[in-house]
Amino acid sequence: MAKELLKRSEVNEEFTWDLTALCPDKAAWEAVIEDIQERASRLAELEGHIADSAETLLSYLTQLEEMEIKSTPAYSYAHHLSDQDVGNTANQAMVQKLQSINASISSKLAFADPEILDIDAETLERYYAEQPKLEAYRKYIQEIQRLKPHRLSAEMERLLAMTGEMSGIPSQTFSIFNNADLKLPEMTDENGETIRITHGRYGTLIRSADRRVRREAFENVYRTYKQFENTLASLYSGQVKKLMFYAKARKFASTLEAAVSGNDVSPSVYENLLTVVNANLDKMYRYVSLRKRLLGLDELHMYDVYTPIIPDASRKISFEEAKETVLKALAPLGEDYISLLQEGFQNRWIDVYENEGKRSGAYSAGAYGSHPCVLLNYDDTLDDMFTLAHEMGHALHSHYSNTNQPYFYSHYRIFVAEVASTCNEILLMEYLLKHTTDAKERAYLLNHYLDSFKGTVYRQAMFAEFEKKTNALAESGESLTAQVLNDVYYELNQRYFGPDMVSDPAIAVEWAKVPHFYYNFYVYQYATGFSAAVAIARNILKEGAPAVARYKEFLSGGCSLPPVELLKIAGVDLETPRPIQEALDVFGEVLDEIEKLV
Repeated sequence: MAKELLKRSEVNEEFTWDLTALCPDKAAWEAVIEDIQERASRLAELEGHIADSAETLLSYLTQLEEMEIKSTPAYSYAHHLSDQDVGNTANQAMVQKLQSINASISSKLAFADPEILDIDAETLERYYAEQPKLEAYRKYIQEIQRLKPHRLSAEMERLLAMTGEMSGIPSQTFSIFNNADLKLPEMTDENGETIRITHGRYGTLIRSADRRVRREAFENVYRTYKQFENTLASLYSGQVKKLMFYAKARKFASTLEAAVSGNDVSPSVYENLLTVVNANLDKMYRYVSLRKRLLGLDELHMYDVYTPIIPDASRKISFEEAKETVLKALAPLGEDYISLLQEGFQNRWIDVYENEGKRSGAYSAGAYGSHPCVLLNYDDTLDDMFTLAHEMGHALHSHYSNTNQPYFYSHYRIFVAEVASTCNEILLMEYLLKHTTDAKERAYLLNHYLDSFKGTVYRQAMFAEFEKKTNALAESGESLTAQVLNDVYYELNQRYFGPDMVSDPAIAVEWAKVPHFYYNFYVYQYATGFSAAVAIARNILKEGAPAVARYKEFLSGGCSLPPVELLKIAGVDLETPRPIQEALDVFGEVLDEIEKLV
């Protein structure tokens, strides 16, 4: 009989997150939602009068800020409840209700930005002088004005806002399908036990030392997704068409330009990443060749990509051990950082283990005025320890920004979201390498380091190129059928992995299982963030306190500056090829060392 997951109600509370800091219970959540709607109605009464005087402008901005501070924890509460068990229809209903309310509020307040945009510079300066409290909102107003060429009339903004709930359907439907409705097959694991494959277990199975296990896991998973490829292609096509609609409505040249502009980043940064990575594919081919040699295989297949190439060095790492190791590894970041980590470990910031219906993967989400919440699916592997360090990096980035910035400037841009998390991973890796004296263990860790580069720079760049190509195809009038998507993905897979990799035909449908393709050109930021993190972590270990101080200034910056400018404070300039190239040079150095060791 297959070993099944615990139901949510059966999970030990110690290993679940405490959501009461966000909202005491569902009844309190309902009261907050009602209050938010009332606040939105009062704000809507200012339509046509925001720009009347400095006082009316200030009144609108302060009321808006107060409403959003109230709404952010409520938003997080509903989504976290849903994610801990996506099959719970009551929790799903909360999310759907919130989406409907958000769409309604967006529609009600669609008049605001156009009215602010209509205030000329001279009048604004007079308002700042007349009402000094408005100065606190200067950067917020400047950000609205930055996107002035892409703002529409109040009536058109209201119409666009009304599409908000509808536009979330591709992503929402994929999430429900992928996490609740999709049932992966049963198989026999390496111990001869019948288990059901889940998203969480697949990560363990595909790393198995038993090639039969990882081949069967691979074939079972991709055969299952293949059965739904046309449905999933329709969902992905719907996502791309949504992006095209908004890009055209807002007068952007492309969906890519619209996506990066929202984060105040130039498309050249995206293009720069793909150019540098493609110029360094030779290093990826060296890695693939090394993997093939060390595994002793005549043919290296896609199901051989994740198993450790250094045998008999992997071991189980309990959650308790992972926490202790992470605390030691991140000690260079200072006592205040470690104290915050301990607070998160001790006060249930983290939802630790997989349960039936729980959202796959891992994330951290911070709500202003509350502690961050971290979702894991911990399974006692080295990767899971790195995931813990990664997500706590996100969590503490949120904490530093939220406690050092006013609400409107506390939300760090998605572009820098992966820097703090990956910096933690690099520091953990450097700590482990420093404290091992065993040659085999060192080689095992170096392999993990290589896999981090492979997964976070090369793989995410490949994903980014897939998004760029498929969006461009749709923008040129091409239909994104399953066959078209399979062909694009398969060609990229062959190019990125090179001649020593057998690109199994089944891998062509991998695009169908990637949730990040519903995040609007998100994945390239993993690669740029990883590259920035390599530079920052190395500076911290080399320079000590001065580099830590610069780094914490970056962590505390929120969105008070454009993200590329914030990174410059930490010593990284992503407007040049240098950080990407230097990170891939480190990849080459690690390759050199492991080739000598083995």
